[in-house]
Amino acid sequence: MTRGLLVISWLFISMPLFSQNIDVRLLDAINSPGTQSSDNFFKIISNTNNAVVIGVPVSIGIAGLIKHDDQLMRNACVIIAANIINVGITYSLKHAVNRKRPFETYPFIIKKIGADGGSFPSGHTSSAFATATSLSLAYPKWYVIAPSYLWAGTVGYSRLQLGVHYPSDVLGGMIIGAGSAFLSYKINKWLNKRYAKKHEYQ
Repeated sequence: MTRGLLVISWLFISMPLFSQNIDVRLLDAINSPGTQSSDNFFKIISNTNNAVVIGVPVSIGIAGLIKHDDQLMRNACVIIAANIINVGITYSLKHAVNRKRPFETYPFIIKKIGADGGSFPSGHTSSAFATATSLSLAYPKWYVIAPSYLWAGTVGYSRLQLGVHYPSDVLGGMIIGAGSAFLSYKINKWLNKRYAKKHEYQ
């Protein structure tokens, strides 16, 4: 287990180093030097991230309280746990990798929205995918999965269009966010099984 975690950590830390040339070329193709009509749209999408990440579990939790529905309450807690795990991993990697933002290294990459801290991985993307994956696991219906991932994917793309992340930052964020949600989901399933077994013999 420890060896596996070390390998995964090494892959995440080395990803931005080995893919730098591809990263820059892809980002240069997506991030335009001039103002585009789509820039405002992507700024809005990027700025919805925190509101959605916080609003979704809060709304589900409030609905659970009103309806006295334990399952809704559990789903809200699992989404919150997924985002807590995600934040811990994301910001640990940001400090460990300490990658400069693309606009700090390459003058031809234009920053179109505020951004600070390390570049790898993308925090917006990781939290968006943690939320989208949590929702998809809790409610595995196409009408939940499709819009959830469409929104999360657009958030990730917006970070490229706006010049504040490399493609590998976004890819790393997608993996970390989805992985955090899956881990939270599995932990919840395990706790529920333990709880059921404990009360089965009482």
